[in-house]
Amino acid sequence: MPHSHHSHSGQFCKHASGLLEDVVREAIRKGFQVYGLTEHVPRYREVDLYPEESQLTLEALSNEFDKFLVEAHRLKSIYADQVALLVGLETEYITTLDLENLSKMLERLGERVEYIVGSVHHVNGIPIDFDLPTYQMALSSFADEKEEDRQGAFLSAYFDAQYELLRRFKPEIIGHFDLCRLYKPSLCFRNYPDVFSKIERNVRYAVEYGALFELNAAALRKKWKTPYPAEDVMKVIIDLGGRFALSDDSHGPHAVGLNYDRLPHYLQSVGVTQLWYLQRSTAPNAAGRKIQAVRLSGDWLDHDFWRQSAM
Repeated sequence: MPHSHHSHSGQFCKHASGLLEDVVREAIRKGFQVYGLTEHVPRYREVDLYPEESQLTLEALSNEFDKFLVEAHRLKSIYADQVALLVGLETEYITTLDLENLSKMLERLGERVEYIVGSVHHVNGIPIDFDLPTYQMALSSFADEKEEDRQGAFLSAYFDAQYELLRRFKPEIIGHFDLCRLYKPSLCFRNYPDVFSKIERNVRYAVEYGALFELNAAALRKKWKTPYPAEDVMKVIIDLGGRFALSDDSHGPHAVGLNYDRLPHYLQSVGVTQLWYLQRSTAPNAAGRKIQAVRLSGDWLDHDFWRQSAM
């Protein structure tokens, strides 16, 4: 302890800040023992570029990801005696083009990608975590639905995309499971029975192949009262035998371990008794990647980090 399995830097992500090496140094300074470097994969249509990327070509975006892998593995080597760095990626699923190109990328890169954070950031091809107006645009894109049914259709589309991502790539970490309610944190999934059944389906599938569900502290800096996922999804995961790993989803050195001091109370309140983390292995997992989930031994709460992070 402690661990994080999901991070970004301004060096390779235009909406983040700082150098990747500064992120690593901050993780070491704060006492992290395992830290995952997981940049966003490239996107493949100009319409999918964000405003801050307007000066980039699609080729340049792809090249940036390759540069990220080179730098991440360089840092993994030179800081090996101070922190266990894991090198992975965070997925995108905007259209099927993203899935097809991810398959090709994984085949090309082989073991240079040690694990996957499986995340969905779009619904109907529209970003749902950029800002509130864009989120509302995604919701309004279900124009064929009655107004009272649009929210359910939106949520169903999100969890169907998540399921397809799980099915095709078996990501080791399930990223911010309930990002679909970022701007509506009080939204209750149980009010949408079809949606709730899809949540249960996704959790069951992820549990069956051995995924870890991330407790993502980034929701706290986005004014949530809890990390992702919120209590209702946490209960489903716990009831179905799911396992949890920690992530800060940092977007620069300033956010490394941010709000980790607020995690123990939440974990205790929802009844999480075990924490897990990833480490390299010699045998392939269900996805064929040589990385495995390991249970943190002893009492996860009995660690100096929690006292340190509260200071």
